[in-house]
Amino acid sequence: MKARVHVMLKTGVLDPQGEAVRHALGALGFDGVEGVRQGKVIDLDLAEGTTEAQVAEMCEKLLANTVIESYQIEMQ
Repeated sequence: MKARVHVMLKTGVLDPQGEAVRHALGALGFDGVEGVRQGKVIDLDLAEGTTEAQVAEMCEKLLANTVIESYQIEMQ
């Protein structure tokens, strides 16, 4: 059993890494990029029977800083 967790900064939280990427893309000639938000993807290999609620608890306790980040879980 697998789960994929997408973690992103919440709307309104400054993203200095995303801004650095946007600036670098502009310097490389990609002028059409108006904004970049950078996040992370976490793939989990889980024991059978692990629930989405348990994965959400993992996110709340460790995988995401829920003060400034949101997360989305995909169970596979």
